[in-house]
Amino acid sequence: MARNAKSLSRKRLHEMYRTMLRIRRFEERTDELFMAGQIKGAVHVSIGQEACSVGVCSTLNQDDAILTTHRGHGHSIAKGTRLPEMMAELLGRSTGLCKARGGSMHIADVSMGHYGAHSIVGANMPMAAGMGLAYQLEKKKQVAVVFFGDGASNQGSFHESMNMCAIWKLPVIFFCENNQYAVSFGVERSTAVQDISVRAQGYDAPGVTVDGMDVTAVYEATAEAVARARKGDGPSLIEAKTYRFFGHSRGDPQFGPYRTEAEVQKWRKRDPLIVAEKLLKMTKAEKEAHEAAIKKEMDDANRFAEESPKASLESALEDVYA
Repeated sequence: MARNAKSLSRKRLHEMYRTMLRIRRFEERTDELFMAGQIKGAVHVSIGQEACSVGVCSTLNQDDAILTTHRGHGHSIAKGTRLPEMMAELLGRSTGLCKARGGSMHIADVSMGHYGAHSIVGANMPMAAGMGLAYQLEKKKQVAVVFFGDGASNQGSFHESMNMCAIWKLPVIFFCENNQYAVSFGVERSTAVQDISVRAQGYDAPGVTVDGMDVTAVYEATAEAVARARKGDGPSLIEAKTYRFFGHSRGDPQFGPYRTEAEVQKWRKRDPLIVAEKLLKMTKAEKEAHEAAIKKEMDDANRFAEESPKASLESALEDVYA
């Protein structure tokens, strides 16, 4: 349990739990629809990583920015995106967040400060630096959080962006969701350091590694980094050690040549939902109430999406600025 968990009221912790549960059930429904052929393209679910998105976004204001990865559904939901329009986007409907132009890997909701999921590994980091510079020049107290995986920490864009943010003291938080694999390549084979957070030392910035399965640990570390950024003290690097319970994408089996069932089951014992339930000492009645509320939200979102018209081919020519 994080040191500052006691500063979170029981009501707030229940809200954070419900958001994690909302993400879990949305991702499960997304997986079902994809396997049934109703969602086109690639889908990358974040089941197992809910504590990261909720812990971070619980520290942010609506006008703070997040920039996410191809595994970005959870981040968007944690930032406050409405489920009906989000599901409509995945199902290619005209009522979707991006009018069916974004889909799963490029979904965005600027109204909630979500500046897009990015399928190009590491491409969102220079964008976050640019947003941080804009906030600084405009003398705003907003911050930008950029999510990325362990594989992206080896990209030049990570080092270049963090160096620039450190030099100019930009209000950017670099949040590494170290889920142990870059597709099928284990972090111990791809990364020279044991803790990715130590790389912050090269830029004279704070770096911390936290338990990415404990929403309170993520919340605590992010709250400190956000406060630092708002004061004008520059960027921070947070590494959350977490795990995706499913494959890289739905074309990748849950178990395979690069990881065993025993490994997955070991991490499942630290499911972020279970960790939070134990922290809250949640009763059966409380858990059932959360499940019932989220099921209704999911059913309503599904109904809205299915009853919405499909986006037409002709509409692809709309909103083109070139």
